[in-house]
Amino acid sequence: MTLQMCEEAAMTAIALHAARRESAPRPPAAAPKPLDPDVLSAAIPAFFIGRNRAGLWVAREASGRVGGLFLLKSSAIEFANRHSAPARCALVFPNETFELDIENCGNPLIRLAEAARRRLAGVARMSPT
Repeated sequence: MTLQMCEEAAMTAIALHAARRESAPRPPAAAPKPLDPDVLSAAIPAFFIGRNRAGLWVAREASGRVGGLFLLKSSAIEFANRHSAPARCALVFPNETFELDIENCGNPLIRLAEAARRRLAGVARMSPT
């Protein structure tokens, strides 16, 4: 199996999973709430790491300067560390899902996965149950 085939299979699995998850009604997911200034120093960059409604990993800098979508949690953490270099950053893992509300600077394959997810979700809605 080639790397491309593995990537396509992973994107298809994510799209199918997202289509199934979207069938259940849920409140809209928003961007994470700002951190309380008493909790964290302004000198330490902070990143929210969590999942969106589609099940993708989201890394978003707390002030909204940079963020991205990823297939793997480790990729989201690496993105946060890379964008806070040379210093490290604080990682915040919210319990609830949240959406990336800024440009995706993460995995470029996510756009393809999102397009596949939307197509599959449309097909799932059209097919009789």
